[in-house]
Amino acid sequence: MRDLTTLAPDDLRSLKSQLEQEYAAFKAKGLSLNMARGKPSSEQLDLSMPLLDVLNSSSDLTTEDGIDCRNYGVSDGIPEAKRLMAAMLDDDPENVIVMGSSSLNVMYDAMARCLDFGTLGSKPWAQYDSIKWLCPSPGYDRHFGICQAFGIEMIPVTMTEDGPDMDEVERMVSLDDRVKGIWCVPKYSNPGGVTYSKEVVERLASMDTAANDFRIFWDNAYCVHHLFDEEENQDQLFDIAEACAQAGNPDRYFKFASTSKVTFPGAGISGFAASPENVAEAKKLMNPQIIGHDKINQLRHVRFLKDAQGIRDHMAKHAAILRPKFQTVADKLQDGLGDAGIASWNSPRGGYFVSFNAFPGTAKRVVSLAREAGVTMTGAGATWPYQEDPQDANIRIAPTLPPLDELSQALDVFVCCVKLAAVERLLEQ
Repeated sequence: MRDLTTLAPDDLRSLKSQLEQEYAAFKAKGLSLNMARGKPSSEQLDLSMPLLDVLNSSSDLTTEDGIDCRNYGVSDGIPEAKRLMAAMLDDDPENVIVMGSSSLNVMYDAMARCLDFGTLGSKPWAQYDSIKWLCPSPGYDRHFGICQAFGIEMIPVTMTEDGPDMDEVERMVSLDDRVKGIWCVPKYSNPGGVTYSKEVVERLASMDTAANDFRIFWDNAYCVHHLFDEEENQDQLFDIAEACAQAGNPDRYFKFASTSKVTFPGAGISGFAASPENVAEAKKLMNPQIIGHDKINQLRHVRFLKDAQGIRDHMAKHAAILRPKFQTVADKLQDGLGDAGIASWNSPRGGYFVSFNAFPGTAKRVVSLAREAGVTMTGAGATWPYQEDPQDANIRIAPTLPPLDELSQALDVFVCCVKLAAVERLLEQ
């Protein structure tokens, strides 16, 4: 296909007629396909079914240090689970708290503690007239939802191929002590698939901030979600804890991770890691909240996944299922839009998404057209704070849930919608 932006108006009108016929044929099929959220497929979930049989009525439910997992206690997690989550969090077990199934819940609670109590003796954030948060964009909509829930002003920050634009970040954090933190998905970022460079990590750790209680919320959700076997030796993420310690800011970060897309979403375990001082404070503030999380679930995850190598082996099975899906996305987009001059997209090495940029001013139209043709996408604008994409261009493609044949059909519809929306926009101009 020729570059659509170079076509004469008559040619655009002719193409629009062809695309409308193609689109009508898709609508007539009565499709019901979903690429809205990054959910594991049924085939991926089947990989973890043995987890349900690891423990039974004859199992020893006592931990290595004699804790009966059937009873109360151990608010920070059993020792075996602390080691397991430490492997995911790239930290020492003594700096890890093992919690429930949702890292999003852990992040929400961490934000709430800072608002209600401050952090390490600082003024509670809720006592400011307003506080602000840096949001690398496009980014994760549920992070933005936490800020909105607490009335925190969100400031978009441009994402580059190395991570957030650090010139922007350093400028903003130096000017206002109400800028209290930044969201980071540092490995295979959601949705752009970016792994932060060592320089970006070091600048985040060492930058001068007007707020002495500035916090990096380091959501390493995709830390073990490689698509390729060789990825372990490429693009290694520099540890934010090490960087902060070297920079003399050892308390600046909070790390988060979970097994949500490793085993069963909603039935896994999560982890929080921070400096010893931050961990001690978090445990103290959590004491009135909970006596202990689900230790039986912690124990069965340890006995199923075992250790860091066990996690790697298990995630290699996930990767084998996901690689053909991401390749299908790449092939369909290239075949349908590669020479059209109206779109761009990333080719992630891991994670759960493809970040797609449609012709400016058409993302909402594309998503609407797709929905009418039976293909549900993530809402346009969802990857920006307040759902306000200034270019109305970014769309998050989530290829993991549908079976391969359904994914292929959905992408055919999507490509048609992208072209039709772009042609409409070009004719308007």
